[in-house]
Amino acid sequence: MPQYNAKVYVTLKPSILDPQGRTVERALSHLGQSNVSGVRVGKYIELQLTGERAEAEAQMKDMAENVLSNPIMEDVRWELEEA
Repeated sequence: MPQYNAKVYVTLKPSILDPQGRTVERALSHLGQSNVSGVRVGKYIELQLTGERAEAEAQMKDMAENVLSNPIMEDVRWELEEA
């Protein structure tokens, strides 16, 4: 049975305030990194799937959109590659 490695990237939508990103941006500024701006913090998730590619893609889409992210506040994208 084919195996796949999935990488999932979850980020806040541009219209959503990111207090964690703002805190990181301020900390970087205090550390002398004053040329950094627009910091946004998100989630990175790795997982493995087994099965036919079409089924794995459909399962990954469902999990990414309905379990691993909040579609009201977050954008999600994912990559699927053979293991």
